[in-house]
Amino acid sequence: MSTKPNEYDSLADALRDAIADSELSFAELERRTGVLRQTLMTFSYGEGGLRLATADKLARYFGMKIVVPGGEGE
Repeated sequence: MSTKPNEYDSLADALRDAIADSELSFAELERRTGVLRQTLMTFSYGEGGLRLATADKLARYFGMKIVVPGGEGE
């Protein structure tokens, strides 16, 4: 089993996977994160994007760490 973290081409892809993998309803995710369920649904179905503050809120909730290629930890 690999201990290497998942790598994504975009934060959006990582967040969509995290939302799907959480197996939480949009209503429950809204309750836990404060992000409106309509926003979560629209984003998850690829019909819209997220504001940076919203993406940041979700990334923190899911415990994501942003790593810059060639930066510290690479």
